[in-house]
Amino acid sequence: MSLRSLRACMICSIVQPQAKFSREGCPNCEEFLELRHNGDAIAEATSSVFEGLITLADPENSWVAKWQRLQGYAPGTYAVKVVGVSAKKGGPWNTDDEQLPEEVIAAAENAGIKYIP
Repeated sequence: MSLRSLRACMICSIVQPQAKFSREGCPNCEEFLELRHNGDAIAEATSSVFEGLITLADPENSWVAKWQRLQGYAPGTYAVKVVGVSAKKGGPWNTDDEQLPEEVIAAAENAGIKYIP
């Protein structure tokens, strides 16, 4: 597996190979992101630009999970920081003119998850 194939969910920050997002979706956000077998949704709601990695075996009892606001999420590897990348421009998002699509943010909030950019 190449590190270049890794992507981070822009809602929960879990890091997985793009193929796993396509095959299984996001273990935390699949209910509302519907990434499974949906390349467009994967491109829209995940990013290949992220910093730092945290591996959580027990998110409920981990102080790191509490610090990163990951309590209640599935065990796995998470990014410390995820930077969105504009599919249109191929570069980092400028928060003044582009951000995660409103419908994705609304879906997360409707599922009870507060999106924190």
